[in-house]
Amino acid sequence: MRTNQFLIKYLTLFILLLSTSFVFSQAKTLHDLKATTINGEIFDFVSLKGKKVLIVNTASECALTPQFKKLQELYEEYGGDDFEIIGFPCNDFGRQEPSDNNQILEFCTNKYGVTFPMMEKIFIKGENKHPVYKWLTNSKENGTLDAEVKWNFQKFMVDEKGIVVDFVAPITSPSGKKIINWLKENL
Repeated sequence: MRTNQFLIKYLTLFILLLSTSFVFSQAKTLHDLKATTINGEIFDFVSLKGKKVLIVNTASECALTPQFKKLQELYEEYGGDDFEIIGFPCNDFGRQEPSDNNQILEFCTNKYGVTFPMMEKIFIKGENKHPVYKWLTNSKENGTLDAEVKWNFQKFMVDEKGIVVDFVAPITSPSGKKIINWLKENL
């Protein structure tokens, strides 16, 4: 009888510890993160619950910079209650974003008419990697995939629950099949 009570206590403790470690080891979602906008305001990604999100690292002096036009067109067609694009300027690839936040915002709005949210200039590589990109690129953080950012304009697709589901290469157009098919899912 005493052995059974002892066994039940330890079995209960083991189950409790196992369930607690499972809860604490679950991956974060985009909705757990925050960033600073290009205007210096805190942006809480929890505000994007229920929306698909395309996250793009941008640069204004890159051969791929004309993708801003396609991104804006995509935003005008699909943006709103169900979809958001978030741009993250970065100077990590070829030093192709040397401008400060004010110059970047002026360039994006004046040259390409960008109206989707732009965040402040960040680091995507190295020890100062921004938390959003730590999450996007590491399966231990996001629970889904590992993805090294190869160059400017790599695009990450995040679903309505805040889970990163896929990404497309920098050279792939924002209006490419993979992104459009993903946007049209569950419509």
